[in-house]
Amino acid sequence: MRALPESKLDPKIKFVWRINDAIWIIISFLICFGIAAVIAAIAAEEGNASWAPILLAAVAILFAALAVLCLIILPPIRYARWRYQLTDDFLDIAKGIIWKQRIVIPFIRVQNTDTRQGPIMRAFGLASVTVSTAAGEHEIPGLALAEAADVRDKAAELARIAREDV
Repeated sequence: MRALPESKLDPKIKFVWRINDAIWIIISFLICFGIAAVIAAIAAEEGNASWAPILLAAVAILFAALAVLCLIILPPIRYARWRYQLTDDFLDIAKGIIWKQRIVIPFIRVQNTDTRQGPIMRAFGLASVTVSTAAGEHEIPGLALAEAADVRDKAAELARIAREDV
């Protein structure tokens, strides 16, 4: 079996993941808690609301546990498992916590390379590199801007060389 790729993501990506996850957890919590509150209010009008506080507490506890898991426990593990490496022939990506993935993309198959940057990544000075093939897109998230540009340009050059060799 091939050794794990050597290059790691920028450590600031953990903060980006936490912010993205926090936004989704808060939105999901507000929706679920709102629905539970409406159900509790309807039950209170019917005189059958003894279980309503338990439902609201259960929703709050569930989302608090989800917040601890997604914002404290998972980002360092996710960061430690995310690796990539560019060689002369392929791009090697290793990721995953429970379901580990190892993706090897031969440069002969690469059609396009691109960098992406959303508002949260921009605030941290990070960008993602996307490598497109006929089978889909593969992303390396959370690289410093200069490193992302270097990886994108090197991948594009290696893809060009691979196509010329055929």
